[in-house]
Amino acid sequence: QVQLVESGGGLVQPGGSLRLSCAASGFPFSSYGMNWYRQAPGKEREFVAGITGSGGGTNYADSVKGRFTISRDNTKNTVYLQMNSLKPEDTAVYYCRRVGLRTYWGQGTQVTVSS
Repeated sequence: QVQLVESGGGLVQPGGSLRLSCAASGFPFSSYGMNWYRQAPGKEREFVAGITGSGGGTNYADSVKGRFTISRDNTKNTVYLQMNSLKPEDTAVYYCRRVGLRTYWGQGTQVTVSS
């Protein structure tokens, strides 16, 4: 069965960095685009970044452009989100999502940006 397992979240000070990972299994990883989403308390889940199956194409929400970088390693079935220059408003649970006719979500990893 399809599994997506996020890791790498934590508490970081404003201006700091974190790298999130999402380990995938149960499907041909390189055949699917992958997304990162986030959900802050009291807010709707929102798109953060996306990457094509080959890794050749990426796109980002305006709020994270220039600060976050999505990448993937198809030999490790893992997608990453490098987050730099973090701000308090980046605080949220971050989820990875498999793109496709049927979507799958991971369980999420908490990112808290606070001094």
